[in-house]
Parts: sequence; structure tokens; C-alpha cells
Amino acid sequence: MKWVTRERPKTDRIACPWLIRRFVDPDAEFIFVPGSKVLSVAAFEEAISFDAPGATFAHAGDRCTFEVLIAHYGLEADAALVRLANVVHSADIDADVDSDPAGFGLRAIGVGGLDVERDDHRLLERAAFVYDALYAWCQRETR
Repeated sequence: MKWVTRERPKTDRIACPWLIRRFVDPDAEFIFVPGSKVLSVAAFEEAISFDAPGATFAHAGDRCTFEVLIAHYGLEADAALVRLANVVHSADIDADVDSDPAGFGLRAIGVGGLDVERDDHRLLERAAFVYDALYAWCQRETR
């Protein structure tokens, strides 16, 4: 599957590809484009759009895109994944930054990642370790 989202990913747009590759499609391909082009590129590439206005998967109600994907793919039975979703939500939603103690740290990593890596695909590769580590920590927390 091809997936398309806004360029310069941080937090939700890094968490979603991690989730997709880990739990939905290990061979997923990600395309990063300017926000105004997400829907047109998705149509042209026959890709699934995410975390952009009007995208197939986007924020819904009080849930970030990561939470929406977990619900859509029926992954709520994984307690560690639900715990990780709380962290991602806190890091991604400005009004809820204090809702999880790990959220501010993940937000800092996401913002800082933009400063240390200019290539969006390389940023995604490098950030996968952060989400692997957080997921492992969440597994310990939910045992």
C-alpha cells in the first residue's frame, strides 16, 4: 500500500507510519508532500491519505490520527499500543500536552528531529527506534 501525508513529519505523522508498518503492512510506502497536495497526490498515486485536512485518516473528535488508525484496524486489544496512543495523543494535541507524563518528551523529540534530519524518509527510519523503544516501555507498563 502507498500512504501519503504532509511533509516534515513529527509526532502523529511519525507514529502513524510506525503503526502501519508494524501492525498493518510491513511493506507500506510513504509519500511526503506539501499539505495542499496531499489529496491530489493520494488520488494520482492511488494512495491512502492520512493526517491532513480531508484525508482518509485524520484527527476525529478528540482523537489524533494514530488513535483513529488503532480503532480502524481493531488494535485496541493491545494494551501497550493503547498506552502508547495516550503518549502520542499528549504529544500531538496542544490542549492535552499535560495529559500524559511522557507526552512532552515525545513532542520534544519530534520537534528536535525536524532540526537534525532534513530528509523525511530518513527521519522516519531514524524515528522508528524511538517508537519501538516506547512500545517496549509501554509493554512493561501494562503487564
